[in-house]
Amino acid sequence: MRLKLTQERALQLRMQSQRLHPRTDAGVAQLVRDLGVQAQDLAAATLALRARSHGLIADDIRHALESEHSIVRTWAMRGTMHLVAAEDVGWLLGLLGPLFIAKSAWRYRQLGLDEEVRTAATGIIRRVLATSGPQTRAELAAALAAKGIPVEGQAIAHLVGHAALQGVICSGPRRGATSTYVLLEDWIPPGPALDTEQSLAELALRYIGAYGPATAGDLARWSGLPMAQALAGLQSIADRLEEVEVEGAPAWMLPHREAPPDAPVVRLLPSYDTYLLGYRSREPIVASAYASRVHLGGGQIKPTLLVDGRLAGVWRSARRRQRLTLTLEPFEPLDDHLLPAIRDEAHDVGRFLGTPAEFAMARPMSDS
Repeated sequence: MRLKLTQERALQLRMQSQRLHPRTDAGVAQLVRDLGVQAQDLAAATLALRARSHGLIADDIRHALESEHSIVRTWAMRGTMHLVAAEDVGWLLGLLGPLFIAKSAWRYRQLGLDEEVRTAATGIIRRVLATSGPQTRAELAAALAAKGIPVEGQAIAHLVGHAALQGVICSGPRRGATSTYVLLEDWIPPGPALDTEQSLAELALRYIGAYGPATAGDLARWSGLPMAQALAGLQSIADRLEEVEVEGAPAWMLPHREAPPDAPVVRLLPSYDTYLLGYRSREPIVASAYASRVHLGGGQIKPTLLVDGRLAGVWRSARRRQRLTLTLEPFEPLDDHLLPAIRDEAHDVGRFLGTPAEFAMARPMSDS
């Protein structure tokens, strides 16, 4: 008989899966391996790890990326940039790379990037990185343009992404505030080779471990896989999962679960937090009345206040005189008993960034 879960309990279990409560003592590489972290905004990705960990600081993530090479920033789930564990890059790109290259065919045609052009561009990028070391996107664009490859507008972004999805390049060391790219084979050793069935099973298991209770539709939305492959992946590991019902709807989760929290769980989540990107439906994480305040259109997602698994507001930060001010704009008036936990979160953001931080409250949106 399936375990029946209320929506409240399902959200508690999702926070557990997401390492939002309880926080984890795992290091950077293990946490990234467990979750996969959206990372088109690297600063936001580092703050996502803060919200789930005890004691990490921003420099720990940079060290894992640029010194240890234990995590890699590259294109992965949904064809977007993620932090992934180094040993997972090969099988993830083997599964997802061809899929997203095929899905981009219409855009390549619009930009004049047929297969011949893309193949030539990848070869040039490979040679430039092999001889010159880490290069910025602007430097790669200049090298490609010198060989007659179109790089105007969005073309260069798609050419770089194409090379990454093929497993040729990944993000390298930052040059100031600017990203560079390196040859993947020079940056990390080869990881384990998995066939398609093994890769689907592994991705499904990782997903349920990080997002459950969840459905095949949720897995398809998060990963970018076709529904048939998402279902196949879940069915292949069904004996390792527990099937439950959330308000009458079937879902999957790992069998282990913690007791419900004995106090409100409050987290300041960054832009593009993985918790907001892992499910087909935004509800019940954010009420429909406030969804547009979080998801701004054009793929933009604001930093948010999470209370017991639901979004309760958005926040912004400003630096002034070596001090960080985090200003919270709640959706509705907040109970006073939540304020100490919010203040603690703001201070922890400052600790993580190495900058003293203070907390300020704006008027609730419901009052405006």
